[in-house]
Amino acid sequence: MQDRKFTIISSTAVPLPEENVDTDQIIPARFLKATTREGFGENLFRDWRFNAGGTPKQAFVLNNPIYSGSILVAGKNFGCGSSREHAAWALYDFGFRAVISSFFADIFKGNALNNFLLPVVVSEEFLQQMLSIVQKDPKTEIVIDLPSQVISVPTLVIQHSFDINAYKKKCLMNGYDDIDYLLSNKTKIDDFEKKRMNDWSLG
Repeated sequence: MQDRKFTIISSTAVPLPEENVDTDQIIPARFLKATTREGFGENLFRDWRFNAGGTPKQAFVLNNPIYSGSILVAGKNFGCGSSREHAAWALYDFGFRAVISSFFADIFKGNALNNFLLPVVVSEEFLQQMLSIVQKDPKTEIVIDLPSQVISVPTLVIQHSFDINAYKKKCLMNGYDDIDYLLSNKTKIDDFEKKRMNDWSLG
């Protein structure tokens, strides 16, 4: 199992320049029967990766051995369509920790953050630059620095800042889901309750 904490990652990337990639393309509906998050990675982009008989489609990028890494560089409007959380599960289970795009569907973006997959929103110009760089040199290392909220390509001295909700940032950096976050504040909650009870009794 991957470490859920996300601080700084340095990785090669997989380019997927197609725009308007919807959640049914990410994980087809027929594979949504399971209720746990594990195992969805094997069917990620199933209909794009495999022929009807199960043989790999050599032209699809995930079947190209020159591309690998924990970062997916995707075209504009990634994760549109249905609200299925399984799309984020499949990407994470496959091994991706971040997806870079110029626009994400809101529900997909929320599902990704809730499942320790970082959606990095960049300008369209920077996205096209990243796609070109990765396609030209698949060994290019991309660094995503969550604490500083900066994505960079050190060898080319280029970078781009990105925004993220402060609460989700804290959860990602600590590997917290919503319940973990509440438990991390247990002492503060207990102290508040004690103070409230004391104030009530004094009143």
